[in-house]
Amino acid sequence: MARIAMVVTNACSPDPRVIRHAKWLVQEGHEVTVHAFDRQIQFQKSELIDGVRIMRYHLGKTPYGGLINTALGLRNFVRQVQRGLANEPPEIVYCHDADTLEIGCRMKKNHKIPFVFDMHDLHHTWILMPAPNSLLRRIISKRLEKRMLHRIKSAKCIITSSGRLDENGVHSGFREYLAEKGHLSTVIENRPVIEHAVTEKANTPWCIGYLGRVREVEPFEKLLQSVLSMEVESRPCIRIAGDGIASERVRRLFENAQQEHGIQCQISGQFDSKRFTELIQEIDVMFAMYRPERGNIMQGAIPVKMFDAAAWGVPSVVNSNCLMSEIAEKENIGTGVGWSDTVGLTQALIDLKSKSVQLNTGSERERLKFVEALTAVL
Repeated sequence: MARIAMVVTNACSPDPRVIRHAKWLVQEGHEVTVHAFDRQIQFQKSELIDGVRIMRYHLGKTPYGGLINTALGLRNFVRQVQRGLANEPPEIVYCHDADTLEIGCRMKKNHKIPFVFDMHDLHHTWILMPAPNSLLRRIISKRLEKRMLHRIKSAKCIITSSGRLDENGVHSGFREYLAEKGHLSTVIENRPVIEHAVTEKANTPWCIGYLGRVREVEPFEKLLQSVLSMEVESRPCIRIAGDGIASERVRRLFENAQQEHGIQCQISGQFDSKRFTELIQEIDVMFAMYRPERGNIMQGAIPVKMFDAAAWGVPSVVNSNCLMSEIAEKENIGTGVGWSDTVGLTQALIDLKSKSVQLNTGSERERLKFVEALTAVL
């Protein structure tokens, strides 16, 4: 049995990928503690979820997506975790995303402890989200990427969340991005456990949902434009649930639409897995489109909500001409639409509103790949 310290810079409240991988390790007989950064000081400091111990650090409020305040908060968290692990070293450090790599590198250098790097996303692209054309943000993004690529040379194992489907696949994923930089990785997709029967939806009116972090306004402006283009009597209601740096602006956007155009909408904040089960049964189509300028979209990002929705029979509308739409259309769980194609978005939403889908491949395939990939480390 190995003592494993996982590190993640969100509150893990929960983070499905982090908890899923931690549970798989616990099932293999290992002891896992997740060191999580509760940036908004919203959750209890210690929690046990399915055998996984979560330790949350309350270090003052730190925003998501900022520059100076975000950087200072993350640095404080990293230092606190480093001090704690140095006092009671684990046998393995498991770094979730690039902003935790400093901890893994330091523990390896000072204590000869190996570390795993789990790359959920192209972390260096996130700083571009508020202003993709900002010269300052582009310079910082390049520096973050360079630093990440240097640090992962020390990783014992690299896990990532997407890759080309097969030799006939059209679009590349994060595995191919890493390979181009000289690093081998194993793809573990964010697929849920499939453990329930899909029931037919009977929502009146029909409902378009977005369940997850609300990080940008532009996709919701596209959605609203599409809904307003529909005949009044056939318009859906909108269900948005989740927190994020753009959540208040999105709330105001739809509150104004409700007052001016009579759009039916319901908006709520953060939710847990139990609440997700209730929310997903309220919607008929999952909206999962993002600005291509973010960078990670065209390089292989796959929205977790697409798989989670499909597990409950709900189809998704996603960005076209990238890996997410290739998967959605190959597995018949959604439709890809061009970012600028408002007419196409409207038609896709209407076409999917009465469709029920089935996710045939869940997390069990990913668990087997995960255990095999970590065998050498454990």
